[in-house]
Amino acid sequence: MASTPPLSSTPPLSYCAEEVRRHDRDRFLTALAAPADKREALFALYAFNIEISKIREIVSETMLGSIRLQWWREAIAAIYGEGAIRKHAVVEALLESVRAHPLSRRHFDVLIDGRELDLEELPPADIRALLDYTDATSGALVLLAMEALAGALEEAETEAGRAVGRAWALIGLLRAMPYRLQRGRIDLPVSLADKHSVDRRQMLNLKPSPELAAAAEELAGLARRELSAARALRRQVRGPARAALLPAALADGYLRRLARVDHNVFDRRLADPPGLASLRLAYRSTIGRY
Repeated sequence: MASTPPLSSTPPLSYCAEEVRRHDRDRFLTALAAPADKREALFALYAFNIEISKIREIVSETMLGSIRLQWWREAIAAIYGEGAIRKHAVVEALLESVRAHPLSRRHFDVLIDGRELDLEELPPADIRALLDYTDATSGALVLLAMEALAGALEEAETEAGRAVGRAWALIGLLRAMPYRLQRGRIDLPVSLADKHSVDRRQMLNLKPSPELAAAAEELAGLARRELSAARALRRQVRGPARAALLPAALADGYLRRLARVDHNVFDRRLADPPGLASLRLAYRSTIGRY
């Protein structure tokens, strides 16, 4: 009697891939558009980003957050030969990725330093401070992903990566604003809030207002300009590196949805997952665009 075939021949996801699938669906989908032999390196990077980005939400004191970030600094240092390797699934996956790809340590250090800013209670002073934060977090992560896919980067590739990182981080800020305001966190730059006369008390009470919508629209416009800057460099970005820039393909959809609700960041429709995201990414990947 013939044995019953398995219901599915799909191999189980690695620990890092499963973490990214559960906690960062957008980047999980973009990683699937990368070459199969590069995906685990991307999953390791994105899982590392999850680990350090969630610290602010799981600690009760700033000092505890700093201790956790220091643990990751030492873990990264060990991966680059300065100490014993830590027993942690993400650390072990990163070790394999660093061994297999020319990943710049400085980008890891910048990422961790950027997350120190999450432990501060004050919002960024101005747009420049906000962009410095996006460069240190989202931008550095994009550059690591590009290195995993294509090796050492040219200047134009670095510029494109930073621009996509900025745009994606700005969109993330707008998407996460209701959640973070519930926890008393205001991410809107002080100068931007003052420019549009945004009532901070009203924000913290999760009340929409024309003033907040105007500030959100300005941030969305900045994200669009960063996307345009990244796309202007497309011909100077090598094909293998472009998969790391695919968040740009999803960014357009989020910006359109935000415009449709008049930039009201509290509109519940913004929380719905975008339709056809996988198809959009597959198409952009096929034609070499982001």
